[in-house]
Amino acid sequence: MKLPTVTPADIRSALLLREEIALLDLRYEAAFATGHPLFAANMAVDRIAVEAEVRLPRKDVAIVLYDGGDGLVAPGAERLAALGYTNISALEGGLTAWRAAGFEVFEDVNSYSKAFGELVESRRHTPSPGADEVAKLIADKANIAILDVRRFDEYATMNIPGSVSVPGAELVLRAGQAAPDPETTIIVNCAGRTRSIIGTQSLINAGVPNRVRALRNGTIGWTLARHQLDHGARRRGAIGPFEGGPANARDVAYRAGVRHIGANEMSALAAQTHRTLYRFDVRDAEEYAAGHLPGFRHYPGGQLVQETDMAAPVRGARILLTDDKSVRADMTASWLAQMGWEVYVLEDGYDGALEVGPPHVLPKPDPAHRYRRPYEGTDVAEAAMQAYLDWEYGLVEQLRRDGTHGFYVI
Repeated sequence: MKLPTVTPADIRSALLLREEIALLDLRYEAAFATGHPLFAANMAVDRIAVEAEVRLPRKDVAIVLYDGGDGLVAPGAERLAALGYTNISALEGGLTAWRAAGFEVFEDVNSYSKAFGELVESRRHTPSPGADEVAKLIADKANIAILDVRRFDEYATMNIPGSVSVPGAELVLRAGQAAPDPETTIIVNCAGRTRSIIGTQSLINAGVPNRVRALRNGTIGWTLARHQLDHGARRRGAIGPFEGGPANARDVAYRAGVRHIGANEMSALAAQTHRTLYRFDVRDAEEYAAGHLPGFRHYPGGQLVQETDMAAPVRGARILLTDDKSVRADMTASWLAQMGWEVYVLEDGYDGALEVGPPHVLPKPDPAHRYRRPYEGTDVAEAAMQAYLDWEYGLVEQLRRDGTHGFYVI
C-alpha cells in the first residue's frame, strides 16, 4: 500500500500544537532504545496484532510510522490497516531524516518520563542522600522508614535492607501507616532515579509531616557503593494515610490543572469520537480484580507515570483515571498533567455494577528482542549501571535542546 508521508518538521509542529499523534517506532525494543524521538512509542511490527487495539483505541487517530531503514514501515502499515486503522502515514526518510533535520534523539526506554523526573528534581531540588549516608542510618538504627516504590516483583527480586514495598501511587495512601511517627524520616527508593524522585515529591507536595528523602540513584547507587541488597522480601505497606493526605492530594491535582468529573461528563468525553480517551484504573491488581468499572484498563499509578509512552502512545490524547479512594488517581493525575496531558479524575462510580476479573496483560515480547534495563536483575555490570546514571543526568539538557516537551513543575 502507498502511504502518505510527513516530514520531521510536521511531527515537531504537531507536538508543539498538542495535536493527537502516535509516532510509532516499528523496530524491536532493543533497537528502539539506541535512539528515538522524545515522544516516539515503540510498537515492534510483529507486536502490532497483540498491542495495537489496546494501545491505540481510536481507529482513525493519526499514526506515523518509522524505522531505521529496516523496511518495516510497509508491513507495519498493512497490519494496522488490516485491524481497521485508517489514518496511517510514514515519516519521510525515517529516523535518518529526523537526525539529519537536527532534531534530538533520546536513548533508553520510557525516556520522556525519566526526563520529566530529572526536570522535577532540578526544579524542586529534591533532597537525596547517598547510599553511604543511608547505610549509616540503618546501621545506627535511626528513626527511618525506607519505602520502595517499584513494582512488588522488582522489590522482591532485590531491595534495600529493611525496606517495605509501597508502589509509587500508593505512597500518600499508605505513608501514615508506614511511618506513623512524624519524627520518622522517610527514605524513598527505586532502582535508579525517576520513581524515587517522583515518590519523594509526591509526599512533599501532599504535605506529609515527615521529612522525606530520595535515596540517590536507588539500588544502582547502593550497589555501586558496595552495599549489599536483600532478596526475596515480602513486606508490603498497609493502607493508612497521614492526616489530611487525601484532601491534600486533591488540592495537588487541582494545582496541576486536573479536572474531576462525574458519570455524565465521562459519557460526554467518550462520545467525542474525534478524540482519543484512555481510561485507567490506577489501583493495585488485587483491587482491580475484585471489582472495576467497565471500560477501564488496569495500570498502577506509579508505573503509569514511569512508562506513559507504553500506556498511552497517542501524544495529545485525553486520560481519565479512576480509584475508589481517589488519592492514587489524584496524585497520578497531578504528575500526568505536569507532563502535558489533559487529565481527568472520575468521581465515585463504585456503587454501581462492577466487572470482576484480573487485568488484561499483554503477552511478553521475545526476550531476545527486549532491551535489558541496567537497573533490573542482579547480574548487571557496574559499568552499565554507571553509564545509565550518567545518561539520566544529561536528560534535562536534552529536553532543553529538544524543546517539544511542554512539561512544567508545580
